Amino acid sequence: MERVEDALANRSIRVLTFTTLYPNAGQPNHGVFVENRLRHLVASGQVQAQVIAPVPWFPSRSPIFGRYANLANVPKLEIRNGIAVAHPRYLVIPKFGMSVSPATLYASTLAHMQRYISKSDFDLIDAHYFYPDGVAAILLGRKLGKPVTITARGTDVNLIPRYAIPRRLIRLAARRAAGIIAVSEALKTALVTLGVPDSRVLVLRNGVDLNAFTPSDREAARAKIAVTGNVLLSAGHLIERKGHDLTISALPRLPRFTLLLVGDGPEKSRLQTLATRMGVADRVRFLGAVPHESMREYYSAADALVLASSREGWPNVLLESMACGTPVVASPIWGNPEVVKEPAAGVLMPARTPEGVAAAVATLFRHLPARSETRKYAERFSWHDTSLGQIRLFQEVLTEHRRKKAANSSYP
Repeated sequence: MERVEDALANRSIRVLTFTTLYPNAGQPNHGVFVENRLRHLVASGQVQAQVIAPVPWFPSRSPIFGRYANLANVPKLEIRNGIAVAHPRYLVIPKFGMSVSPATLYASTLAHMQRYISKSDFDLIDAHYFYPDGVAAILLGRKLGKPVTITARGTDVNLIPRYAIPRRLIRLAARRAAGIIAVSEALKTALVTLGVPDSRVLVLRNGVDLNAFTPSDREAARAKIAVTGNVLLSAGHLIERKGHDLTISALPRLPRFTLLLVGDGPEKSRLQTLATRMGVADRVRFLGAVPHESMREYYSAADALVLASSREGWPNVLLESMACGTPVVASPIWGNPEVVKEPAAGVLMPARTPEGVAAAVATLFRHLPARSETRKYAERFSWHDTSLGQIRLFQEVLTEHRRKKAANSSYP
């Protein structure tokens, strides 16, 4: 009889990716880091993938509801980069959403997974984000008899566990998961602090697409965006934890710098008011949301990227900037020190304050690395090793799952 290990080696692993963090037609930049990891995994030729990426239910498509209408407009099924992506709707209940979201995700998704099994089946569920996604995935896996792997990505283990009910459910999901991935050592430490055994957490950092993000004609990029002089770039959702306010507040100490702010979000009006109050509105350009594939020219036009976040698991924006030859200034938190480890990459702020931002920018510009050296540093972070690590984990999980299944079936 063919051994389990040999059977696994002779065909592709069929993965069902389950996550609320995935791009869609209405939110093209949402969770793009999850799609990138999966896309490179599939490109290995050893994995087949389907995606279930639930989106919150919203009753109206009217544009007066803004981003909520975008959710209603997300198609129920789409093909992205050759991968089928289903978007079932799940209920988010105001004030109770954090506690009940795992249950509503489970209820909205079970029928979709059962249909997959009846048509083509899959080997395992690969969930991204511990809460609520990972918890719901564990419920689905137990119902369907499928092993589950979960990837910790940031606030799911460094913020959400502050709340009692999610913390208990995250611990339960970790105990029942067949495999656990963290995208940085800092997030592994957070899981261990929650009681997850060190040996159960595999660190597989995100990579960067070195073909999509590559140095381009710097002068042409600057001319297209219409910038001159020293240029800083800050990119990400305009939300409090991204720290855009700290970068704006640092500008009075950086009189010869222009700041390009890429992104959109609820903090936009407050940030515009702050720029006016600080007397730097003429040096801050709010560029709105930019398609992920267009970010290359913004990285290339800037002299440095600034990331002043209060929480980050493994910030892909840092590697993307470096891959384009642009060094970074990053806050000294969570996964950032694991990315910015050498002068060619950039510098870490001495403190996450406006003064710390300004001091780090000044330090970087006193010894600005050659853009070729920054690119060379980024080349260490391709997706290759991450994909190999995932494949090995999936093989181990499936081998163990099938051995247990065989052992159980041998009992009378």
